[in-house]
Amino acid sequence: MVSVISVYAKNNVSYTGYAYTCSEAEAVIELDSLRFLHVTNENAKLPMASTTKILTAITVIDNIDINKELTVPEACAGVEGSSIYLKAGEKLTVKELLYGLMLRSGNDCAETLAVAGFGSITQFTKLMNETAVKVGANDSNFVNPHGLPDKNHYTTAHDLALISAYAMKNATFKEIVSTKRVEIRNGGEDYPRVLINKNKMLSNFDGANGVKTGYTKAAGRCLVSSAERNGTDIICVVINSPQMWERSGELLNNAFSEYKVYKIVDSSAFHYCLPVKNTYKYCETYIKEDFSYPLTSYEKENLDIKVEMPDSLRLPVAKDAEIGKIEIYSSKQLIFSEKIYTLISI
Repeated sequence: MVSVISVYAKNNVSYTGYAYTCSEAEAVIELDSLRFLHVTNENAKLPMASTTKILTAITVIDNIDINKELTVPEACAGVEGSSIYLKAGEKLTVKELLYGLMLRSGNDCAETLAVAGFGSITQFTKLMNETAVKVGANDSNFVNPHGLPDKNHYTTAHDLALISAYAMKNATFKEIVSTKRVEIRNGGEDYPRVLINKNKMLSNFDGANGVKTGYTKAAGRCLVSSAERNGTDIICVVINSPQMWERSGELLNNAFSEYKVYKIVDSSAFHYCLPVKNTYKYCETYIKEDFSYPLTSYEKENLDIKVEMPDSLRLPVAKDAEIGKIEIYSSKQLIFSEKIYTLISI
């Protein structure tokens, strides 16, 4: 990348000739391994505006039939902020409401899903927080389903990346957030609501397939974006990023350029044979899991792979007995560990 001069502005956000070079907080994660490829201020607890709805959507999908029909409560029509202008009493499926939630950032959809689907906002946010903890997002707290400002509603770039990775592994969620345009029912009218996704990355970034924008004065411009290239899925989180589109594109491009997912361990190709003492026999060994991991070319060439096994086995040999382990280190950090087992009994 060509070097450019940076100068620092308000809130320590840096400008360059191309785009802002940082946000208040950032995190880039590879979907399958959950390896963080880039972080900046990733543990700061910050407001995150409508990127909240990523957790809202996956919590709904995990806990209710998406084909279930819900009736819009009167209290959920006319919620402040972004809206698809739901009318009290109209009926939509959960999936239709999820499209309104994720494509148009409908706060009315968020509250309808919470209240009509789960009884109350309080009950639903309890589920949201349980989901967050389940995926390892331990420094976040959610008190509403839409992200409108509240001092007790916050996340971190680290946590939001984990939540987004969990959500993007769900086929229904991925289908919804990768949709550019959809038509849903419109309160009994003879014409549909046409929903156009606000996420410009879907049209402007190669391989983009999600996920959600967000903005409030308190949170600033926030974006969680994702893209897939050559079988590798990467998710990027930027919080309070004045040039969120440009910065997200820069971070994603950097990740795809610098990292490649390598299959480091192939369980089908693990063929160590150990002699059995006082016999002419050998016992083949195996491992249960493959292992793939995103690495730079330098990291790939400098992996430290350690295999610990005895020189031989003693009778009797039981099938599936644990007799060793394989460990893989990158920059002295353990990235993989797996037990080694006997394939047969002797």
